[in-house]
Amino acid sequence: MCDDPIVTLQSDAATTVRGADGLPATPIGESRWPPALALLAFIGLNVAARLWLPRESALRVPWLLPFAEVLLLVALLASDHRNLVGRRRRLRPLVVALVVALVAAALWATILLVYDLIKGSTLTNSPTELLASGGLIWLGNNVAFGLLYWLIDGGGPAVRLTRSTPVDFAFTQQMSPELAPSGWRPVFLDYLHLAFTNATAFSPTDVMPLTLRAKYTMLVQSTVALALFGLVVARAVNAFS
Repeated sequence: MCDDPIVTLQSDAATTVRGADGLPATPIGESRWPPALALLAFIGLNVAARLWLPRESALRVPWLLPFAEVLLLVALLASDHRNLVGRRRRLRPLVVALVVALVAAALWATILLVYDLIKGSTLTNSPTELLASGGLIWLGNNVAFGLLYWLIDGGGPAVRLTRSTPVDFAFTQQMSPELAPSGWRPVFLDYLHLAFTNATAFSPTDVMPLTLRAKYTMLVQSTVALALFGLVVARAVNAFS
C-alpha cells in the first residue's frame, strides 16, 4: 500500500474508467477543483477591488470580466463529470473560448493602465490604488495564462493522460523521470506555477517551451509582466516620494 501523497495524487489523476467488461476505457482527466478554486479566489479579489477602487477602473467595463469569470467557473465545474467524457468534450470549446477571453481582457486592462500612466488619471496619482490595481491586473494575467497553458499543452488535461512524451511544455519531471513517480503528468497547479515564474523572471525557468505557440504565448505574458513591473512600480515609487 502506497502512503506517499504525491504518488497517490498522480495515481488518482491517471485513473481510467472501466467498462462493464472490466477493460480500460477512456482515461478521465484531473479534477477541475484546483482551477475552479483559483478562479473563485480571483473573482473574490476582483469584487473586493471594485468596491475599494474608484469607478475609473482599468478595464472600463467592470461588470464584463466578473461575468466571463463566473461563466468559466460554471463551465469548469460542469465539465468535472468523471463518467461523462462526452459532455466534457462538448464543453471544451466553451472553456477554451472563455479562457482566451480572460487573457484578452487581462491584456486590454494592461494596455489601458499603461495609457492611464502616460496620460495621468485619478487612479495613477494614488500610489496605494495604483499598486492595488496593477497587482490585481498582474494576478489576473497569471491566472488567465496559467489556465491557457493548462488547456493548450498537448490538447488539454484529458488528452495528456494518453501521451507519454511532452508536447508544448517539458517539465523537469519529464526531462528527468528519475525525479518523479512513474506515470507523472503535469496538473493545473504546475501550469499556474509556470505562469507566475514566467511573469516574475520574464523567461523560462524550470519548464521549457517546445512549440512555437508555447514560446510566443510565454513571450506575450512576460512582455506584459515586464511592462506592468516597470511602469507601475516606477510610477508608484515616484508618487510615494
